[in-house]
Amino acid sequence: MSLKDRYHVLVHEVAAGFGYDYNDATPDWVHPFIHLILILAPALLILVGTYFALRGILKLWRRRRGTKVHPEPIRGLDSSLFSSVLRYSKKQQALMIMLSLIAMPILYLTLELPKQIVNNALDSDRFPVVVLGQNVDQLVFLMLLCGLYLLAILLNGLNKYGLNVFKGYVAERFLRRFRLLVYRQWRSDPDSSDKSEIIPILAQEVEPVGGFAADMLTLPILQGGTLLTILLFMFVQDPVLGAAALTVLPIQLVLLPKLQRKVNALSRTRIKEVRLLGRQLSDHLRDQHSNSIGLLPTSARFRELEHVRRKIFRLKFFIKALNNFLTALTPFLFYSLGGYFVIEGRITLGALVAVLAAHKDFSAPLKELFRYYQTLEDTRIRYKEINGFFANSSQSSGKVQADDSALEKASQSEQSPLRKTTLSFEGPGALATQ
Repeated sequence: MSLKDRYHVLVHEVAAGFGYDYNDATPDWVHPFIHLILILAPALLILVGTYFALRGILKLWRRRRGTKVHPEPIRGLDSSLFSSVLRYSKKQQALMIMLSLIAMPILYLTLELPKQIVNNALDSDRFPVVVLGQNVDQLVFLMLLCGLYLLAILLNGLNKYGLNVFKGYVAERFLRRFRLLVYRQWRSDPDSSDKSEIIPILAQEVEPVGGFAADMLTLPILQGGTLLTILLFMFVQDPVLGAAALTVLPIQLVLLPKLQRKVNALSRTRIKEVRLLGRQLSDHLRDQHSNSIGLLPTSARFRELEHVRRKIFRLKFFIKALNNFLTALTPFLFYSLGGYFVIEGRITLGALVAVLAAHKDFSAPLKELFRYYQTLEDTRIRYKEINGFFANSSQSSGKVQADDSALEKASQSEQSPLRKTTLSFEGPGALATQ
């Protein structure tokens, strides 16, 4: 048996494992879809997942191996953003995680009830049915399912409202504490050479860090749980359609992080440009002749900042457009392959409608997870830059203090022989006079 024949046998065995036996009577256009959905896309997904897992383990091992004890750049904050957030909001993070987990069964109900309404209340002829020991007709059963669906939507909305309000409370509380700690560190270092840069740090750079404090654990758990719940619902309706929802995921995992690294590099450049602009404007305020000589360099700084922001906008919108295009490919598989399954009687029309509605909700948490990755990288950069600013200030002030102490010791060593000589000269002179 040739390698090609073995591959086709493997595809047939995998399809049979998913409960779909296709043969030569199956339309030709279905065969490449089965190969892509059940073999090629899962293999690529496993390969990408293994690569990310090995890279994460290697990065963690290098970080632990190269860990050194450094003094805190900002008193009251750790060098790690996660450690600092958990240091001041551990209980609040646990409560938000609990609220996020409660939302998962409610979400599954909002996905299951529309299918039950279509299949059992609208497209069914077995009435009356028994509900809680009572015989109900079709209209009453429809109103009962619709009432349960309305209740599930209400509970889901209340849960999200409470979680978002509490997240705002946690974010603002950590932001206030973070600003106070940064301000206190700046006040305790009066010899800092970059005092003017504290204005953009307190006004702009700390804002995303405070907002990320509430989403640090809650957002990946909530959106990841939502993603898994929707995926479980799809697999329950039909395993092949559930696997089809993961077809474009490996491409998104490969392309989007690489593009995001370029955005992170530009964000780092933008932060440095804003700080330089703040320092330059502060120097101009101290200069009495800034109106005559300060326009050209300031205009050049504005132009450079504009170029950096334009590059960020182009990359961000390209990532968004690419993600939207890849996400729109999956409904094409649902309409074509799922429609064929409905015609063949493999799944019901209500199940296909429910899968399409679930995929509409499937793309939203996936976008939120990618956005979380972008925000995480951007926040880490900001947090690292803020700590680096005070670390550099403390090093420069430490060098100045060391130089001052060395000069004092040198001057004392130079003056000490003179003092001894003077005392020895005055001593005998005084005795001779006596």
